[in-house]
Amino acid sequence: MTDETAVLWFRRDLRLGDHAALLAASKRASEVLALYVLDDRLLRPSGAPRVAFLLGCLRALDEQLGGRLRIVTGDPAEQVPKVAEEIGARCVHVSTDTGPYGRKRDEAVAAALAERDVDWVETGSPYAITPGRVTKPDGDPYRVFTPFYRAWARHGWPSPADTGASIVDWIKPSTSDRLPAAPKVDMRLPEPGEEAALEVRRRFLDDGADTYHEGRDRPDLPATTRISPYLRWGCVHPRTLLADLRGDEGPGAKALRGELAWREFHADVLFHRPETARTAYDERFSRMETERGAAARVAFGQWCEGKTGYPIVDAGMRQLAAEGWMHNRVRMIVASFLVKDLHLPWQWGARHFMRLLVDGDLASNQLNWQWVAGSGTDAAPYFRIFNPTTQGEKFDPDGAYVREYVPELRALQGKSVHQPWKSPQRGYPAPMVEHAHERQVALQRYGEITRG
Repeated sequence: MTDETAVLWFRRDLRLGDHAALLAASKRASEVLALYVLDDRLLRPSGAPRVAFLLGCLRALDEQLGGRLRIVTGDPAEQVPKVAEEIGARCVHVSTDTGPYGRKRDEAVAAALAERDVDWVETGSPYAITPGRVTKPDGDPYRVFTPFYRAWARHGWPSPADTGASIVDWIKPSTSDRLPAAPKVDMRLPEPGEEAALEVRRRFLDDGADTYHEGRDRPDLPATTRISPYLRWGCVHPRTLLADLRGDEGPGAKALRGELAWREFHADVLFHRPETARTAYDERFSRMETERGAAARVAFGQWCEGKTGYPIVDAGMRQLAAEGWMHNRVRMIVASFLVKDLHLPWQWGARHFMRLLVDGDLASNQLNWQWVAGSGTDAAPYFRIFNPTTQGEKFDPDGAYVREYVPELRALQGKSVHQPWKSPQRGYPAPMVEHAHERQVALQRYGEITRG
């Protein structure tokens, strides 16, 4: 360590434990300023639930730092060099951001710092393996998950960084912007911050890890990790979770490693193909016929409100509105319904999710939507047309999930809740479309673009 002063710019790494960039800063500088930039170009398109959770995480981080987190507002290319100059910092440390906007922003910040002879130091990323590093032997990126997963597992990842609040002397800022008040959201948001993340992790390891593979597809059971919002903001690092699973070859551990790899695969795809945040990975799908008129907007509104007449779909959409989160299996079901039963553009659904999801992540959200739509990284998209009734009966066999979020159907017992049209319930709509017919329409439209 030298007598230099450094800036540690927090972004999607709102924690002090297992923080590679913090460790790098500690090895170079005697004093470190913790910085966060409120960047309107990121905040403006973010949904209120995600912003509220982010602000909670920042307040939690500031408490961990003893009130030493400096907040600035504005363009990072202007604000970060300004802060570095104010405190005489010789280096700015960050976790690498591989997202489309983050890469352009960081190039601008690094160039502005270079003009002031301040070093830009990237260490680690929000992923166990930074996107772009896992490639085929010829250097090309992977287009299919399974071979990516094998290469990702062979590549391996470093052990968690041994870091914490006491690893450096934190500079108490002489000035700092105030964090804005969190937007009001009528939702049950998770507790923010690193300590909350570690408690969720502990509970899962103690009570759910061994049986994760058995229950993770059941929305009626508390069998998922519930850690996705914390991964989104870096309150916990995936490397920490992978270290927890080291040496465990049980089916639960294997399933969780696979889920973490799936997240990293989509980040890798977006790194190589940033345009897929908005357009189809498989360019043929740009020619596919979709509904876009006034009637389509009405149908989209019914889907958003959870009034489609298909109970598992409606339960999922209402859970999203109530909690800013939705069970992963149900995310696939509601997405399939939007794209393949209503024939609406996947981008509409992706935008709605990003407005409401606390764990909304550009790579995971956009590319999972494309996976369901068939336009993404997949060898056989034709046959993934989920039947919402049979999906409900299979994964919510007693109907408990539907009854929790669709109170109009609570009088129906067991799996009969998934076919309420057999005994119509007051206040609940009839199915807005007939699934068997819409499935054939979807297959016909897919066939038209593949034959062309």
